[in-house]
Amino acid sequence: MDVTEVRDRRYFTSIYFNEPGGALLEIATDGPGFDVDEPLVALGCGLRLPPWLEPDRARIERRLPGMGGTRPA
Repeated sequence: MDVTEVRDRRYFTSIYFNEPGGALLEIATDGPGFDVDEPLVALGCGLRLPPWLEPDRARIERRLPGMGGTRPA
């Protein structure tokens, strides 16, 4: 089966391939996890983006609904 090279997605690594019907599928690892750039207690309190999406932060944030929560101390 043809698969892509392993791609580092910061929070996990993944490979992609097309199944026989043509759908693109992804297989991803569990680690290193979403706590690589913030403590576990703060997960979900702010938008964290991988480096390759940072240039689009303003556009992405404009499209998201408000989070309405408070950040833990």
